Amino acid sequence: MDVAGVLAEHFVNPDAQPRYLAGAFHGLRIPIHANGHIDYAAENADRDRVLDTGRWLVRNGTDRCAVTVGLAILAAVGIEARDIPLVQTIGLLSDRFGPLAARALKQVEGGAQALIWLGERAEGWGRVYIVEALCSLRDPTTFPWLLKKAVDGDILNGYFAGKVAITGRLHEATERFGNDPELVDATSRLLWVMSECEGMGATLGPYPHAGRVLSAHSQALAQMDPTPIRIQTAAVIAQYLGRKNPTAAATSAAWNAARALYLETLAREAWAKEARSALACQDRVMVWVAKDIAPGLGLPWAEASAQE
Repeated sequence: MDVAGVLAEHFVNPDAQPRYLAGAFHGLRIPIHANGHIDYAAENADRDRVLDTGRWLVRNGTDRCAVTVGLAILAAVGIEARDIPLVQTIGLLSDRFGPLAARALKQVEGGAQALIWLGERAEGWGRVYIVEALCSLRDPTTFPWLLKKAVDGDILNGYFAGKVAITGRLHEATERFGNDPELVDATSRLLWVMSECEGMGATLGPYPHAGRVLSAHSQALAQMDPTPIRIQTAAVIAQYLGRKNPTAAATSAAWNAARALYLETLAREAWAKEARSALACQDRVMVWVAKDIAPGLGLPWAEASAQE
């Protein structure tokens, strides 16, 4: 409310210049998300003046307070296409500015591709809001990026992995598994995250297409050469499927069949050899899998590694 009051007082004065706001927000609570009070102050002022003020603050502000307010009022009234590079640039400091940058970009024409550009470069919490903004658009042109690139291995992926699977229509994309190994590997990462993100986001349990996706993924993986990440993913998913018991009989049958195929694939000599090679190189994740997951799955290479 204090920020909104400063803005309202500024905009009611036709002679006030944007630079007058450069130090006006020190000591005030500056929200980094959309805020109704700030939105109201921006929406009830002349739009062109709000845009000019927001642009000036984002481009010239020398502290986070002024820049955040500038970005907030731009997002409140809606940016123009020419503002995209400015918002993308400040959005690279995503932990602070990611939420408001995502809000601004998803409202402008061309915003989907602008968000993808930012999502490929941002990290941490800010990237969560960027990916969630992409999911909220439900733009089919973004589905390939969401399915292949959104889940990058960060622990915070758990907040949006389920949204990516649903929004990107992963259950339909499984038809491309045979010709798209990159999509299979990306799905491996996504399923891994969904098997371990309880309390953060949607897990495989409530995911309505889990049976279909697991069936297609386990079959696709069984046709591929082993790599450490494929071995690790198959082990983690197989462990999860052994712990969970879906109430729907059809889903339960699909889960059991997928788990059996994951285990069969993991037990193959070529996969065991690759696992032992990764262990010999002290692959950190493989060491964890061999110690904490694989023994419970009855995998021979894990038992041999434990004895060594």
